[in-house]
Amino acid sequence: MTETTAPPRTAEPPVPLPAAQLPDLPAELAQPLRERPDVLSRAAAEWAQAADARFRACVQLRPEVLPGIRVGVKDTVDVAGFPTRLGLRHHRHYPSRTAPALAGIPADWINAKLVTTELSIGLEHGCVNPYFPHLDPGGSSTGCAVAVAANICDLAMGTDTVASVRLPAAACGVVGLRLTHDPDALVGLYGLSAQLDAPGWITRTVDDLAFAWERLDLAGGRSTRSVPVDERWRIGVAIDTVVPEMEPELARSFTDLAARLAAAGHDVVDVRLGDLFRDRGLAYELCARQAADRYGGLADQLSPSTRRALEIGAATSDDRLEVLLQRQQALRADARTRLAMTKLDAWLLPAGTLMPRNIITEPAPESTIPKPTLSPSPHVNYAAMAALLGLPAITFPVGYSAEHDAPISVQLVGPDWTEARLIGMAATITAVAGHRGFRVREARGT
Repeated sequence: MTETTAPPRTAEPPVPLPAAQLPDLPAELAQPLRERPDVLSRAAAEWAQAADARFRACVQLRPEVLPGIRVGVKDTVDVAGFPTRLGLRHHRHYPSRTAPALAGIPADWINAKLVTTELSIGLEHGCVNPYFPHLDPGGSSTGCAVAVAANICDLAMGTDTVASVRLPAAACGVVGLRLTHDPDALVGLYGLSAQLDAPGWITRTVDDLAFAWERLDLAGGRSTRSVPVDERWRIGVAIDTVVPEMEPELARSFTDLAARLAAAGHDVVDVRLGDLFRDRGLAYELCARQAADRYGGLADQLSPSTRRALEIGAATSDDRLEVLLQRQQALRADARTRLAMTKLDAWLLPAGTLMPRNIITEPAPESTIPKPTLSPSPHVNYAAMAALLGLPAITFPVGYSAEHDAPISVQLVGPDWTEARLIGMAATITAVAGHRGFRVREARGT
C-alpha cells in the first residue's frame, strides 16, 4: 500500500469587503428642509443605503420610507415595529408602543433605528464622522449625529444624560438640542439617570431645527412651537468658562463671537457662572452611580470601557450619592434664580476646552466617565452643566478650524421650556458668525 502525503495547507487569502461607494448627493437632499418636497425620490433611498454602508449609523434602516423629513431614533428609545437593543449584542425587545416623547412624529416618517454605544455609557460605536472622518463622532447618540450629517435622516431623536446628544453634534458639525429635564418625558426611553436623562434632537442646521420645531411637536406640548426671529437678545457670556487650558483657537473664536454679537446690537453681558459651571463634573459621578445601580448585573456581557464606567459608578457610596442629589437640587434652584433675576435669555459658553478627538493622532480614553478627584479636570465636558441643572441647551457650529480640520461649536443654556427661543437665538448667532455648514466627505479606508 502506497502512503500519500497531503499537500501542505496554505492560509486562506483574506476576503475583501465591498467598498462603500457614495453616489452624488441627490439635489433634493441638499435643500433646506423648508424647501423639500413632501415625498422624496428613489434616489434618496439609494443615497441612504450607500451612506449607511459608508458611515455605519444605523442598526436598522428602512430606505423605502421617503417623507420630506426622515426621522431616525436612537436605539435606546422604543418605537413600535422596531426592536430596541440598547447597543447590546445580547439583548433586544419588541415594544408594542412607541415612546410618548415621539408622539409628535408621524409613525411613517421614522426610517431608522440608530447606533448607540453600549447602554449609552460605553465608548465603542463603529460609526464614521461624515464631515470629519478623522474625528471621533462622540457618543452616546453617535448614530443620531452621524445619520443626520450623512443625510440618511433629517431629524434624529437621541437621549442626553450628560452630553450624549450635544457632544456628538459638536464633533460632527451639526446641531444638538437637549430638552428641559422632565421625568414624565422618559417613558419608553432607556437612559441612565432619572435625575439627568432628557430627550434631545439633532438636525444638520439651525434652520432645519427651526422648521421641524414649528411643524412638529418635538417637546410633547411642553414648550411653545413658535420660533422667534429678528429679536434683540440679552445674552450672558460666561467669561469664566474661557480657561487657560482651553485650545487657543477656541478661546479666540468665542471671544470674537461675543464681540460681534455686541456690535450687531444685542445686549451682551459678561457673567460668571461660578459653582454652576465648576461643579458640572458631578453629573458624571451621579450618572455613573445610577447606571451601575441599573445595569451593574450585566457587567460580564459588556465591553471593557462599559465595565470600567460601571465600576467607577459602583464605587460611589450611598452617602456620596445623597450628597450628589442634594447638591444637584441646590444648584438647580440657584441657576433658575440667577436666570430670573438677571432677565437673561440664555448663557453663552464654548462647547468645551478641546477640539474633538482626532482618532489618528490621539488615543481613546479608558471610559466615558472621568474618575472623581479632588481637583476636577478643566477639560470635563462643558455640556454637563446643563444636564446637571436640568436646563434646555443647544449646541451648534459657528466656525471651522483649518489647523485642526475640525468644527468649532458653542452652546446656549436657557430657562426651563425656552427651547424655541434658544433655537431663534442660535439662528441669530449662526448668521452673525457667518457659518454656512459642512459637506459630506469621501474618505477611504476609515
